[in-house]
Amino acid sequence: MNGTSQMMDFLEEPLPGVGTYEDFNTIDWVREKSRDRDRHREIASKSKESTWALIHSVSDAFSGWLLMLLVGLFAGSLAGLIDISAHWMTDLKEGLCLSGFWFNHEHCCWNSNETTFEDRDKCPEWESWSQLIIGHGEGAFAYILNYFMYVLWALVFSLLAVLLVRGFAPYACGSGIPEIKTILSGFIIRGYLGKWTLIIKTVTLVLAVSSGLSLGKEGPLVHVACCCGNILCHLFTKYRKNEAKRREVLSAAAAAGVSVAFGAPIGGVLFSLEEVSYYFPLKTLWRSFFAALVAAFTLRSINPFGNSRLVLFYVEFHTPWHLLELVPFILLGIFGGLWGSFFIRSNIAWCRRRKTTKLGKYPVLEVLIVTAITAVLAFPNEYTRMSTSELISELFNDCGLLDFSKLCEYVNDFNSTKGDDLPDRAAGPGVYTAMWQLALALILKVFITIFTFGMKVPSGLFIPSMAVGAIVGRLLGVGMEQLAYYHHDWTIFSGWCSQGADCITPGLYAMVGAAACLGGVTRMTVSLVVIMFELTGGLEYIVPLMAAAMTSKWVADAIGREGIYDAHIRLNGYPFLEAKEEFSHKTLAMDVMRPRRNDPVLTVLTQDSMTVEDVEAIINETTYSGYPVVVSRESQRLVGFVLRRDLIISIENARKKQDGIVSTSIIYFTDHSPPLPPSSPSMLKLRSILDLSPFTVTDQTPMEIVVDIFRKLGLRQCLVTHNGKLLGIITKKDVLKHIAQMANQDPDSILFN
Repeated sequence: MNGTSQMMDFLEEPLPGVGTYEDFNTIDWVREKSRDRDRHREIASKSKESTWALIHSVSDAFSGWLLMLLVGLFAGSLAGLIDISAHWMTDLKEGLCLSGFWFNHEHCCWNSNETTFEDRDKCPEWESWSQLIIGHGEGAFAYILNYFMYVLWALVFSLLAVLLVRGFAPYACGSGIPEIKTILSGFIIRGYLGKWTLIIKTVTLVLAVSSGLSLGKEGPLVHVACCCGNILCHLFTKYRKNEAKRREVLSAAAAAGVSVAFGAPIGGVLFSLEEVSYYFPLKTLWRSFFAALVAAFTLRSINPFGNSRLVLFYVEFHTPWHLLELVPFILLGIFGGLWGSFFIRSNIAWCRRRKTTKLGKYPVLEVLIVTAITAVLAFPNEYTRMSTSELISELFNDCGLLDFSKLCEYVNDFNSTKGDDLPDRAAGPGVYTAMWQLALALILKVFITIFTFGMKVPSGLFIPSMAVGAIVGRLLGVGMEQLAYYHHDWTIFSGWCSQGADCITPGLYAMVGAAACLGGVTRMTVSLVVIMFELTGGLEYIVPLMAAAMTSKWVADAIGREGIYDAHIRLNGYPFLEAKEEFSHKTLAMDVMRPRRNDPVLTVLTQDSMTVEDVEAIINETTYSGYPVVVSRESQRLVGFVLRRDLIISIENARKKQDGIVSTSIIYFTDHSPPLPPSSPSMLKLRSILDLSPFTVTDQTPMEIVVDIFRKLGLRQCLVTHNGKLLGIITKKDVLKHIAQMANQDPDSILFN
């Protein structure tokens, strides 16, 4: 019981800094959780004493929900701001609105009285750059001028983005999901979720998306939401002082991020659970649900697209699908898996090259070159010139009578039209032109995305992956539709597709293709299907989506086990213990622990025979993050474990504030210290910072059990004993190195301590 009371004394008057962590260190989940339980017990016991304490207890319980409300409000507001700004700046590359420069193309023509339905994109208020500069928009010179302005704006936007990231917040680049997964597993990257990162990421995300690069804003929105969560945690002591509690908030913030990215609150919660979270108790599930709900509601109130939808590519299909269509859906799944594997391998190879060669030293030049290539190749083709979200919206669209896009230029036979549903029709010249342009757009998207993802600008991967899948799906859908139209008497069509019926919806194929490619790259399954049907509002299409998502995961897993985020975690050497993978090797704790046979002996502290000078010497000579405490060097019987940071802070504090502490003062980690002779310097008692229940295993424990303990409890280190005597130590880094070694990978690729 003594240890507990000492621990309580330490909690009541803690030294500032004791119990905190240094940058690039792993948190101790067990210690954080036990500290939170102690705090909770204390509040609960005091709440019976007075009304004020009861109010404090209620406010403490309510603070989590209040924090979720704030996270949802902030995430939704920022997402709305990003959507509106990106929409406006994307259109700025093509022209300007004369009635108010702050209107984008669509809003500009909404306000016009001279817009006809067929030419709803053309209105006198909106002028292209050639009309503004030379007065007319026709002819070769006007085309070249528009081309030049498009490329120029793209370069300006991307240059601004990369300079802001480089100058103010280097952590704002990329999608942020690999790092958030690592942070949620207990790693500390200071500044990654800070206010500068939030501000710069929000601004540069708009710039990067508007520059027309092949990237999306969906992944970075998760990072933005997590930054909001982390910053708002500072308002509440409970979350500010406890790293494990803070990670529960970040899990919920990630759910809110996906909720506003896709307008899919339930999909967001499942994404957080399936893809990013490490520790996800039931309480966090409810809170994530609430945060995602508030975020989606906030975005819906802002209404960024003016159509009461949360995303640009919301669609509704009405035609049922037929069982035989599962064959093309599964083919799309196979394509998604193959493309996912190809993309991951190529992108990782390119990122590794960027890391190891001179290429990495010129991030600004790299961004400008990729932007220039993208813009020059994108402008001539209308499907690559438009923003990727608009492209996906166009591909998902189910052609009605009022659609005037090229993809809907069919040969109409008005005698056979029944009600709203249009029958399958013969493709007109517009559809064939669109097929060619989409095929070229597909080639550009497939290759340029490999070089874009991982550059020093905020870049998400969801939208480019969905675009690739949607293009392939639409091409296959139109092919199937024409096949059914011209050969409706074939056996495969005869049962369900009579002449003049509406059997095949090409937009549905685009949606299934998008899901398959996104699944192939990220290896999401459940959350992916839910996000897709929340996007489309079509519950009857769950089976095609499930079939495609599952097939793409199987195919991609057969080629390589890692999704893109896990591959980037490994490339960057983050200490992330994957909870999904099995450890199947027959090694023992003694094979992994340090010190090894020929190493110098383990550095330990004794409980009552070392002076302040001895301990300071050990701290200066070694870089370990903690030291085992033993009874004596001879017996090597274990007493506990003490963290380096806590030791340094306590000794510094004692020298300043406690009388008579000098270099020859003896440090005691015991409860009772022997009486000292009058002439000797006063002693320093540090039992309060000693962890009296460190995790220990015996030297014969199989490594699969040790790995499981590290995963499930989130340990930083584990001590190895033999017959009660201390033999060595296993840290999380040792476990990761051992796993890498067993998988024939370079164990030194785990960079961080």
